[in-house]
Amino acid sequence: MTNYLNFPGNTEEAFHFYRSVFRTDFSGDGIHRFGDLPPDANHPPVAENVKQMILHIELPITGGHVLMGTDAHEEMGFTVTRGNNMHISVEPETREEAQRSFDELSVGGEITMPIQDMFWGAYFGSLTDRFGINWMVNFTNPTAPE
Repeated sequence: MTNYLNFPGNTEEAFHFYRSVFRTDFSGDGIHRFGDLPPDANHPPVAENVKQMILHIELPITGGHVLMGTDAHEEMGFTVTRGNNMHISVEPETREEAQRSFDELSVGGEITMPIQDMFWGAYFGSLTDRFGINWMVNFTNPTAPE
């Protein structure tokens, strides 16, 4: 499963932040910019103010999950609207990693449910990060005594 995230021009900042939280590196050839697109006679040239924007980026985070993203800029007819229509749910391998990820993702954001032990047996919390992306951090320990 992959989540594709659209940003209004700050994809690079967001993905550098996520890279620092999950301590991984960008996949493939790294960052692809609109200025890297080859000229195409069927499309207008890329505007100078768009060339440095992110065309595509991929970052593996936890458990084989990959975040992908782009700058969905208005010059190409996109409008990014912050909303509650998506959460990224991560399942760290340890309670400590769950706490660290939650704490770091919440910097500058808004905690919607503090991370805590839940009735279903998980250590769980949710937040909206400083970029408007909704996250759930859910650690379950299958070897814990009932």
